[in-house]
Amino acid sequence: MKIIAEIGTSHGGDLEKAKKLIDCASESGADYIKFQWVYADEILHPLTGFVNLPTGKIPLYDRFRELEVKPEFFEECQKYTHEKGAKFLCSPFGLRSLEELLAIKPDAVKIASPELNHIPLLKKLAEYRKKNDIQVIISSGVSKLSDIEEAISILGRENITLLHCITSYPAPEEEYNLKLIPNLSAIFGLPCGVSDHSLDPVLVPSIAAALGGAMIEKHITLSKLTDGLDDPVALEGEQFALMSHCIHQCEAAFRQYGEGAKSYILKQLESEYGERVQKILGDGVKKLAKAEEANYGRTNRSLHFMRAMKEGERINIEDIGVLRTEKVLSVGLHPRHLEDVIGKKVTRNVENGAGVQWEDLTQE
Repeated sequence: MKIIAEIGTSHGGDLEKAKKLIDCASESGADYIKFQWVYADEILHPLTGFVNLPTGKIPLYDRFRELEVKPEFFEECQKYTHEKGAKFLCSPFGLRSLEELLAIKPDAVKIASPELNHIPLLKKLAEYRKKNDIQVIISSGVSKLSDIEEAISILGRENITLLHCITSYPAPEEEYNLKLIPNLSAIFGLPCGVSDHSLDPVLVPSIAAALGGAMIEKHITLSKLTDGLDDPVALEGEQFALMSHCIHQCEAAFRQYGEGAKSYILKQLESEYGERVQKILGDGVKKLAKAEEANYGRTNRSLHFMRAMKEGERINIEDIGVLRTEKVLSVGLHPRHLEDVIGKKVTRNVENGAGVQWEDLTQE
């Protein structure tokens, strides 16, 4: 089972802190060390709403702006990651970040759960993969089977790993439904693992390993008390090392007992965690977890107007954003309809940031 340490944006734009995080991840057993290539305007509309921070209430868009760094930052992080013997993995969030990421030739590209339906992003990556063999890892939180199927139909199956996920921070262990790991693998013919946002460093990772998971992703931080967006749900180095140790113990059990290791591991976990283990195993049916179902559509991408428009104006490509809706805006059309929207005239006045609806468009 390959282990991903998700640094994300915990570095706060500080290269020295990023290197400390890389050191921590490497020393704690990570095979891949992951970053997020953030440009706020690729993720959110400026009017998306506010987030509460210890320093007060600020626009969520502005918080993401604070996380932007230059491409040279990631080049240096990749170089240092390689020096530590790990692979460099990064999530782009739009066409610009994808292009800049591919320019530095990462070891792998990660498609985060909210971008699973970012059709223009997936198509751009698929076009690159026609000439370049690059590993792609896709998370499937806040998604349905049809969303995963559409993404894979665009990206292909070659050198793809699928991660089951719950897009909630933190994610309740009992909702993880980890029997989905072998089921999703069988449905899509892909190696499957888990992107784990739960707080326990042992339970979900060990059960995932027992079920034959190919990969696990977990956030890492230098301290849960620092101000990174994901630091409160991340593991500190000692916890991450414990997780890695437990995964390797599961692998040792498979070498010792073969297929019998699965029941051996689960019995060991049940002796410590009781009925929680069966709850975490779930029924293996793909459905939205309770912790994320209210966010379906809002956390995923949809089409939004990037300026106020008046009745009769024609829509150009720069007038539409493929964005996460998040806090206060209305959800728009699925990104697969972007090409259908461009060139249409609006039938009524629309507000800046509003989700695009069929009723807004002339049927020419």
